[in-house]
Amino acid sequence: MVLIEGLPDAVAIRCLARVPFFQFPKLEVICRSWREAVYSTELYKAREEVKSRENLLCVCAFDPENVWQIYDPTRDLWITLPILPSKVRNLAHFGVVSTAGKLFVLGGGSDAVDPLTGDQDGSFATNEVWAYDPVIRRWSQRASMIVPRTMFACCVLNGKILVAGGFTTCRKSISKAEIYDPEKDVWVSIPDLHHTHNSGCTGLVIGGEVHVVHKGLTTVQVLTKDGWRVHEHSWVQGPMTVVNGSLFVMSHGLIYKQDRESRKVVISASEFKRRIGFAMMGFRDDIYVIGGVIGPEGWNWDIQKMSDVDVLTLGNERPVWQKAASMTRCRGTILGCAELRI
Repeated sequence: MVLIEGLPDAVAIRCLARVPFFQFPKLEVICRSWREAVYSTELYKAREEVKSRENLLCVCAFDPENVWQIYDPTRDLWITLPILPSKVRNLAHFGVVSTAGKLFVLGGGSDAVDPLTGDQDGSFATNEVWAYDPVIRRWSQRASMIVPRTMFACCVLNGKILVAGGFTTCRKSISKAEIYDPEKDVWVSIPDLHHTHNSGCTGLVIGGEVHVVHKGLTTVQVLTKDGWRVHEHSWVQGPMTVVNGSLFVMSHGLIYKQDRESRKVVISASEFKRRIGFAMMGFRDDIYVIGGVIGPEGWNWDIQKMSDVDVLTLGNERPVWQKAASMTRCRGTILGCAELRI
């Protein structure tokens, strides 16, 4: 069966490749051949050729459990993904990245609490790895990490996923590091970090190098061809993100652009002082501040779970805050976010 009457399939595929991603569910119900086309790798190769690939933002919050949403910035709308099928309830403190056209969720542990005992619900650290394929819109389990871990550094370097540090099942900090090839579905150990710390760590790629930053430490560990190198730094403490190779930090109600030894104030972020548990994410050329919680204050004992999305546009001569569409399902503490290009 031809895709479009009167057109060769190769041309028809290129036509379908121009349809926005959010319309794909409508395409696949038209007929079987269109459904097969939407699920094919040829369509996504064609999207690359006709320059119609899209950058989407993936977000997971504590509420509801194990639900991810995708944000389409061109149309200012949110799409809800199938529930992540992990057996770990309220999976949290995981690593999340995107590479090879898929969203990867790695490790983590349960953030659910037994209301009677106050204990965490069964699992502190897991080594499971899940990949979401937007082509077929399904989650699948991939090769597990060598070491179970939570609160660890996780980033993509040259198309491969690197994880380092964090805490393992005995709740001890670890220095182990490993790297994953998504094409071969294989994990390989790499040199250990020089040191661990009793706080979680973050992985950032700056200038083509992986930086592991522990909260509360004035050192950063940088991966080189000879292993990890330790640098002292005077960076301000707070949520961090990288936009176009530059590091930005939110601290004391301000957004800073942080260079190796100096920093400058970009803009006020005082409205986020009362908010905790939000995500600060570099997306395309902007900074997104997503979700979070406003805790009790004064006589108001209510906890307000936020679904707001605030965007700092950096491309202008003078950066400004703007509002994007609020998340439609996810709200409250943000557990993970990543940019997905499809």
